[in-house]
Amino acid sequence: MLLSCLPNRFTQRLALPLCLMAGLVASPSVWSQTSGARPILIERVVAVVNNEVIVETELQRRIAQARQSIARSGQQPPPPRLLREQVLDRMINDLALLQRAAMTGIAVDDQTLDRAVARIADQNGLSVTGLRDQLEKEGVAFARFRQDIREEILLTRLREREVDNRLRISEAEVDAFLAAQGQSLARVDELRLAQILIALPEKADAKTIEKAQQLAQQVYEKAKAGEDFAALVTAHSAASTNNAGSLGWRTPDRLPSLFVEAVSRLPPGQVAPPVRSANGFHILKLEERRSALQSQLVDVFKARHILIRVDAQTSEQVALRRLDDVKRRMSLGERFETLAREISQDPGSAARGGELDWAYPGDLVPEFERAALRLSPGQVSDPVRSVFGFHLIEVVDRRKEPLTEDRLKLVARLALRDRKLAEAVDEWTREVRANSYVEIKRDAD
Repeated sequence: MLLSCLPNRFTQRLALPLCLMAGLVASPSVWSQTSGARPILIERVVAVVNNEVIVETELQRRIAQARQSIARSGQQPPPPRLLREQVLDRMINDLALLQRAAMTGIAVDDQTLDRAVARIADQNGLSVTGLRDQLEKEGVAFARFRQDIREEILLTRLREREVDNRLRISEAEVDAFLAAQGQSLARVDELRLAQILIALPEKADAKTIEKAQQLAQQVYEKAKAGEDFAALVTAHSAASTNNAGSLGWRTPDRLPSLFVEAVSRLPPGQVAPPVRSANGFHILKLEERRSALQSQLVDVFKARHILIRVDAQTSEQVALRRLDDVKRRMSLGERFETLAREISQDPGSAARGGELDWAYPGDLVPEFERAALRLSPGQVSDPVRSVFGFHLIEVVDRRKEPLTEDRLKLVARLALRDRKLAEAVDEWTREVRANSYVEIKRDAD
């Protein structure tokens, strides 16, 4: 029967050699013929990708999904023909990639799929049964929904294997990226000054002012000639002599404007001529100048985890069963850190009870970080898949910390990675499609 060639899935699989012999795909439509009866249109083929076809009913389903998504975003949909072309193009790409996943042996078992569906239900405040009922009210078959999720997981795993984990960002690229940002970088100048204050009383007469000015000039000449500034501070300064008169690192807005002006053209290590204020005469030494990051606070977290690696000896199912047993033991009162020391296969953290260092954005693999950011302190995740295997994650604490120069570079590296990843995925998708046989039935529009 023809239907054996067209199982009910989103891109109907078709054994092309067999069906072509029967003349079933010689035109854009698929027909069934019984003896003495008129042909009955069963399905219209809109595209062929290697040994599989995309059919009209599935294309219409995906177009309807696209329209709903566009409507939810508040945007206007493109003209119907353009939307159809865009959706069909995406379906062709996805099918070529799914075929690539099958060829490379990537698969998603039912247990992994069940967990993914359960997470989606939980994120929507529903049980799995409630999610099924809601989908069916909206006209979405639950089996079709599960298949869509399975394919999303497959495509994600394929991309991680063939694109994500091969991206490399060099130091030169990071430096060039930061340089290109120019004035947009949140940087601020800082000055480190030391001063000697020749004080004046509040209502000083002209003679007292002249005498103080002469002393200030003499001290300045000594400092300019190279005499030890700290010794001059001790001998003459009416201000605090702690730290040899140093005012510490300060931004210009935290210094008197006359101080900033006095040292504005000085190289570090030089002394400025005396400047007058209401307090007296100041001899200022510019100890150092720097350009520093303006204080930016970022969210950081401390977590611990239990890792079960997936390899030739340990399948996904075995890893998940082991972590299920860990969670069961925790529910009976065993401590996370004790179980991590006993079970975790991360040699770097197992001896510390699974504890990791404080993590800034981008420190950890994306899957781990995304899961950790959804957890409250003390909460333990469901098993989380990464390139290393499956993790149970517990967030211990959260806080905000200033962004340092090194962290700025890390942020730049992540921005570059996101940019390059999008480009790499597009290029990879085009390459996979170019190596596939694709035929679009134009007269099927």
